[in-house]
Amino acid sequence: MTNVAERSAPRPTPEPGDAERLVVARGLFAGPSPELPEDLYLEVETGRAERARRAVRVGAWSRVSANTYFGRFPASYWQRWTTAREVRYEARVRGVGRIALRASDTNGVPRTVAVRAARDEDVRLAAPLDRFLDGGGLWIEVTTADDELVLDEARWTVPAPTTRRATSVVICTHNRADDCVATLQALTGEQDAVDVLHQVLVVDQGTDRVETRPGHAEVAARLGSRFRYLTQPNLGGSGGFTRGLHEIVEAGGPRGDDAHDVIFMDDDIRCEPEVIVRLAAFAHYTAHPTVVGAQMLNLLHPTQVLAGAEYAVPEELSNGFVSPGAVGESDVTTFFPDGTKNVQDRRVDAGYTGWWSCLIPAELVRRAGYPLPLFFQWDDVEYCYRARAHGVPTVTLPGAGVWHADFPWKDWDDWHRYFNLRNAMITAALHTDFPTSRIVRTLGDLLARYLLAMNYGLAATLVKAVEDFLRGPEVTEDGGASATQAVRGLRSGHGETVAHRVDEAPDLGPTQMPIVRSGPEPTRTRLVMAKRALQQALGRTPHHEGLVGAGEADWWHIALFDRVAVTDAGQGGVRIRRRDPEALRTIGRDGARVLWRLTREGSAAAQRWRAAAPVLGSSDNWRRLFRGGS
Repeated sequence: MTNVAERSAPRPTPEPGDAERLVVARGLFAGPSPELPEDLYLEVETGRAERARRAVRVGAWSRVSANTYFGRFPASYWQRWTTAREVRYEARVRGVGRIALRASDTNGVPRTVAVRAARDEDVRLAAPLDRFLDGGGLWIEVTTADDELVLDEARWTVPAPTTRRATSVVICTHNRADDCVATLQALTGEQDAVDVLHQVLVVDQGTDRVETRPGHAEVAARLGSRFRYLTQPNLGGSGGFTRGLHEIVEAGGPRGDDAHDVIFMDDDIRCEPEVIVRLAAFAHYTAHPTVVGAQMLNLLHPTQVLAGAEYAVPEELSNGFVSPGAVGESDVTTFFPDGTKNVQDRRVDAGYTGWWSCLIPAELVRRAGYPLPLFFQWDDVEYCYRARAHGVPTVTLPGAGVWHADFPWKDWDDWHRYFNLRNAMITAALHTDFPTSRIVRTLGDLLARYLLAMNYGLAATLVKAVEDFLRGPEVTEDGGASATQAVRGLRSGHGETVAHRVDEAPDLGPTQMPIVRSGPEPTRTRLVMAKRALQQALGRTPHHEGLVGAGEADWWHIALFDRVAVTDAGQGGVRIRRRDPEALRTIGRDGARVLWRLTREGSAAAQRWRAAAPVLGSSDNWRRLFRGGS
């Protein structure tokens, strides 16, 4: 087979009315870089095929299917949320073969919508969006006989909207200059994606500037007047993204109206440029202003989707729950036991969507204000729940995905846990009736687990988070800079917060770290907690020292040691935890005191946060923060 990437063809010949159609997804057969699995785009079911980015060569007596993560058209989401009534698959065929437009229902059972026996021609296959409300998608299958076939210039189109919306991208970065440039280069590397964009705005909050990298100049030259680069003090993710959103919304859309969408994009993702095409197109057709999120695929395990959709339970200070019926930490190239493909046929609802790649309509800002200056963690959750309160839903769109560092490979014991806890309480204050006793029980349970696991710095971090929530909105006065510095200083006094290479672990030599496996999770939690606390206080722990893997570092197991090396979640080193009865007593006493305060003062503090929220998310407050908080 001749290399399909070496040959090209003109776009399919337009038919009358084609100018009034909009491309809502491109037909892609391979990823933007060779290390990405091709089966996410096109699956070779029998025979052989050569897959390139925009073309596929299917050998004789072969069959390929685009019933894949990026190959499918999410028909159910388009029927539920948009005004489009039909979609058309278009492509150019060179050679001879059979092109079938296939569909599925909620349970993944396939059916054929249209078939074309093609020979050296342009193919157009249409499907009404009328039988997918609860689930299902569309895709194409190609079958050949004696001859091979090349399929290229594939795309999904719908009738053009009466009103066009502008789409801009905001990338927030802080001392990840190389990552940010790589994301920009990937984002702007394909002209079809670039053509969608009105602006690309980079907000650099670091000291290692993106503008010092050669790739920055290349991207700026490629985009011309559509590229903007801004610098400001570090206000975290919420401050960086909001700066870009503020710049775009306050200027108004190209026509001076609110028909403008802003896509937030992390600086350290592996970017699939198609995400811009699909998010922007979907937002063009939503019946009402909608927050549209991309799904996150795991960077180390690129065929895994973190969650089809997520929701939070602010009353329990927890997020990241997988919506009922959605996939979670799931390989979307595999099959279920019943033989159906794991391609997210069932439509599910999202409570919120992450800001690794997320579209915000300008209308939301006019209705609900800007995100809050929470620095980071829970800022995306809070804004989506606020959006819902103002009639703006959130949709996490299958087939629109980017790769992000795997969450399970990030260590939980870090300074950002302060913002996670504090901002969860703020979100609970704003979007629930703030059930104080339930929240205190949650925090008390966390505090006990941290102390028994000898995570003394993490326990102290929790105490400060509760203290600052009780202080009220004044803690956001500078956008989070002072809180970040204070938390890092607090944690520096606890040795177990520092990671070491395993061969450099202090006070633990190679023979002092035998692997000690964990037993099962206890069923009588409170009783075991009391027993472990007494053992630690009296120095009667069963194990003097050892090593415990990250996946077994549960409180009931770690509490059995005097001194233990615990593998970091990222597998790069270990942290040394040491039994410290004085820290156990001191931090435990401080924690009990602040939780008693929360019991008495929590409702009043929640009310102060509610009263301050409109001001915190106002344009005036953000302008003050952008100037340095003066």
